[in-house]
Amino acid sequence: MRYNKIRKMDIANGPGVRVSIFLQGCTFKCPGCFNPETHDFAGGKEFTAETLQQLLKLCEADYVQGLSILGGEPMHPQNIAGTIEIARAFKQKFPQKTLWVWTGYLYENVVDKKIFDYVDVLVDGQFKQALSSPMLQYRGSSNQRVIDIPKTLKAKHVVLCGYENKEKK
Repeated sequence: MRYNKIRKMDIANGPGVRVSIFLQGCTFKCPGCFNPETHDFAGGKEFTAETLQQLLKLCEADYVQGLSILGGEPMHPQNIAGTIEIARAFKQKFPQKTLWVWTGYLYENVVDKKIFDYVDVLVDGQFKQALSSPMLQYRGSSNQRVIDIPKTLKAKHVVLCGYENKEKK
């Protein structure tokens, strides 16, 4: 697996101050994507054991509320094993912090459901430029859902977090 960048202090991709990793590779290539440099699977840098340790070290700070995994496409077959590895290591070390993941796949269509053992919030659905608004919180277009994964697993149907009808303040 490859990654494009790591943000040490991100306030846009989830609540509070977060560490974010942008994985490399996406086949959706949504028109208007805010991160087209992540589409090429051969781009970016190789994700190694050292990268994972660096990522976890950045998450140690008390002010960091959690980790966000974006893309590229974290749920793509070429990335899902690495996404699960990151998620597992993060939640083992920081069970009290939140893990958010963005994907172009719908929740119902994510093939490897093992990832949901670790994810707190999933933002799903492909970006649709015609439905985009800078006023949406944690998503780029109104078709995307902000899903509470623990509640969804318990209820056995999608439970939204409540950001769908809220705008950025």
